[in-house]
Amino acid sequence: MSNQVNSVQQWPEFILPDSLYTDNIRELHAEIEHKWDTSRQSACQIAAGRALWRHVINDPLAELLAGETYLKSLYEKIKRDLLNNAREVSGVMIAVRTLWFDKQIEAALSSFDGGATQVVLLGAGMDTRAYRLSCLKESDIFEIDFPEVLQMKTSVLKEAINEQKRPMLTAKSLKRVGTDLREKDWLKKLQASGLELKKNTVWVLEGILYYLSHSHAMEVLNVIANNCASAHTVLLADFMNKQATKMCSSIFHFYCDWPDLLLPSLGFSQVKLSQIGDPDAHFGLLHDPLNLFNKLRSLPRSLQTHPDDGTPCCRLYLLQASGAPPIQIIP
Repeated sequence: MSNQVNSVQQWPEFILPDSLYTDNIRELHAEIEHKWDTSRQSACQIAAGRALWRHVINDPLAELLAGETYLKSLYEKIKRDLLNNAREVSGVMIAVRTLWFDKQIEAALSSFDGGATQVVLLGAGMDTRAYRLSCLKESDIFEIDFPEVLQMKTSVLKEAINEQKRPMLTAKSLKRVGTDLREKDWLKKLQASGLELKKNTVWVLEGILYYLSHSHAMEVLNVIANNCASAHTVLLADFMNKQATKMCSSIFHFYCDWPDLLLPSLGFSQVKLSQIGDPDAHFGLLHDPLNLFNKLRSLPRSLQTHPDDGTPCCRLYLLQASGAPPIQIIP
């Protein structure tokens, strides 16, 4: 029992910030809870994960964007996990995934041979990288999501300004593009907002592909692949396998058991696949060799169920890939 108590005491104390108690903020988050569907609400749930794992993720805006309901819900799950000595604490996957994308974005920008750079966040939701990553100081950032999601985000951040907690951009610039990735004109809207395909670009698809149908997800990937010819491109994306989408088939649709084979078939190169818990995707947060993620890593990816207990092998793959203009051969 003493170990359980110590685990809870060691977790950073969480106190709701005063900024969440203003009437305007409460009204904005009430609209999210009552009018948004599950896929849109997931943006706030992810922000809650970043906020409550603040001992490893520096995101001062996450609490404000998450809202009281999602913060309290996740915090109760974390306390319960700690009391029960759970092998995986709620939110750890969000933390690891966030840190992995942060690290890969920085590495991708460093890999470019000078010149202007752009970072495109598809399904940006309540993402705050434009405010918290110093590696973006020379990059133009484009956030794309449903118009109502980006408008809500803008409204919440405006309240932060009113509360004299002005969020300061660390990126060179930030443009928000409200559109639906299921529509065929999303790239044109990005270009109309200033995206230049001739510039080196990092495309970030974090937590978005599996919400799309198979045809829409493939169309998004193809659009990116078909526009790599003008400049160096890095794709960063996460994929669920089939068993993972079955956890909630009404929400998750697109899956790929072998994304490291899919991406080369679309024209990407230098494809690298990681799983949660791999050396580049644990960040010291997954020590227990018997936790869910480490157990899955030891099994062949072709297995659909765990041989020991028959539970489904639900995997999240983290992918990085490159696209580059064809090499000009001078005769």
